[in-house]
Amino acid sequence: MPLQKNQILPLSIESLSSDGSGVARWEGEAVFVPGAVPGDALRVRIVKDCKRYAFGIIEEVVTPSPDRIPLDCPVAGPCGGCCLRQMDYAAELREKQGFVADAFRRIGGLELPVLPILPSPEVDRYRNKVQFPVGRDKNGKVCIGFYAGRTHRIVPCPDCLLQPGILNEIANALCGLFEQYGIPPYDEESGKGLIRHIFLRRGAHSGQIMVCLVCTKPALPHAEEITAELLRRFPAVTTLLINCNDQKTNVILGQKTLTLYGPGYIEDTLCGVPVRLGPLSFYQVNTLGAEQLYGVAAKYAAPTAEDLVLDLYCGMGTIGLSMAEQCRALVGVEIVPEAIESAKQNAARMGKAIAQKSRFLCADAGQAAQQLAAEGLKPDIILLDPPRKGCDEATLSAVVEMAPRRLVYVSCNPSTAARDAAWLQERGYRAQQVQPVDMFPRTKHVECVVSFSKQ
Repeated sequence: MPLQKNQILPLSIESLSSDGSGVARWEGEAVFVPGAVPGDALRVRIVKDCKRYAFGIIEEVVTPSPDRIPLDCPVAGPCGGCCLRQMDYAAELREKQGFVADAFRRIGGLELPVLPILPSPEVDRYRNKVQFPVGRDKNGKVCIGFYAGRTHRIVPCPDCLLQPGILNEIANALCGLFEQYGIPPYDEESGKGLIRHIFLRRGAHSGQIMVCLVCTKPALPHAEEITAELLRRFPAVTTLLINCNDQKTNVILGQKTLTLYGPGYIEDTLCGVPVRLGPLSFYQVNTLGAEQLYGVAAKYAAPTAEDLVLDLYCGMGTIGLSMAEQCRALVGVEIVPEAIESAKQNAARMGKAIAQKSRFLCADAGQAAQQLAAEGLKPDIILLDPPRKGCDEATLSAVVEMAPRRLVYVSCNPSTAARDAAWLQERGYRAQQVQPVDMFPRTKHVECVVSFSKQ
């Protein structure tokens, strides 16, 4: 008998799905329950039945799991960003370890060592970037928050626990200044208003802060007064920008950015690589976690003074440049022009010797890999750090054709990493081990690094 909407069931949560929902079973049908913890005994209201599986919401926690902890954020449920916030961190790490091991076993069909997951150095306040949508609260006051899942309804959130406290304070102070000067937030339905997002970046090591206001027009009323007050209250702010986005779109940033104060960027370091960050720069959001992740990649790559290293999907070049002193030469490939320009500048800031041995190409990873293979480039080590969708077959084929001694695959999606690992293993590259790394505590995401050797 199919489940009925609003039917309430007594369910025991058996496991966690890869999207962070608890999984229970009712007469053989899987029921996914957001906010549940394995070991919970619940009363669950069914909200949707899809025949072979269903979705429910917690009506009552009858017996909490030993791994359930009190929620310390009042909006964690409706916001949905911290989908594991109700779970003890040690239990979260166990689940993420399981996500990675299951992906390589079930999707990749590979039996290989999955090492104990590396926890994040910081569990809260670890993000160096935040993009707050700006709207109005129930009292009509300008506020920051986050969009509720699958909606554009803003859930007010004055203190997000994933962001450094100072970034929340700056965003709230800006909302107060917008109220004071009558500057309206953007309204998606009417298309009226000025302030769409407050975009903040903070250098984890430098402490420098970038404030970027995403507006529908390039002019900010009372810009001088707002700038002066912001700098008075927050001396760590080193640059203030306006990014203009007048399109009806879900994309946050527009193409034009104006500098109101400072150099237009902040500076920081990652694994010893000096970086400059503007609003369009791609950069790992957990700096200390990224240094841990890249440390694993460097250990697996183990470059020597004779090695040519090819860094595909190189972004700003940080992962390859972090190994540049140890190798003979470095070639980085990235499709985003701004990222490639940043990579070249980062190499130059590391000194003449690093700049001379580094070459960065702006191209699609697959096309560049094919071109380099056709040129007869013979890298000793290839680093792969693809987006969530993983590598396409053209890229992997070119990688195999170049026949490096060693491959290191950094992944933000264990499922596609496992798929690509199976493809590579069939073509002569043995996956040796996997190191899970928690870069995003309290969320469903987990990274991993896979080492391959040529058979």
